[in-house]
Amino acid sequence: MARRRISSGSSFEAVGGYSRAVVDGDTVYVAGTTGFDYSTMRIADDPLDQCHQCFRNIAAALAEAGCTLDDVVRVRYYLTEVSLFETLAPVFGQYFTRARPAATAIVCGLVDPRMKLEVEVTARRS
Repeated sequence: MARRRISSGSSFEAVGGYSRAVVDGDTVYVAGTTGFDYSTMRIADDPLDQCHQCFRNIAAALAEAGCTLDDVVRVRYYLTEVSLFETLAPVFGQYFTRARPAATAIVCGLVDPRMKLEVEVTARRS
């Protein structure tokens, strides 16, 4: 099966030379995804709003690859502040009620100070 790239249309992808997602066989790798709304290229200030937008962006990439959030087997959360984990963890659980993927949370800096979190997933197509 050939490798297929999925784009969100974000200008970040062209500048950075990456794809929103890559489908390789039955595995789907979704790049680190932030809370930018790709249709407007705006990002909310509120971390909860950013989190929900991250998952909308990820779900859209997964749908184009032929799967859903329920197919996610691995997730990495990149948070700019440790205190965000307590606020955002219930949202993570909301989106992964069924999948229950292996998960890692990392506190780090992100490339744009407006970004409060970034989420990266790997999924297996059924």
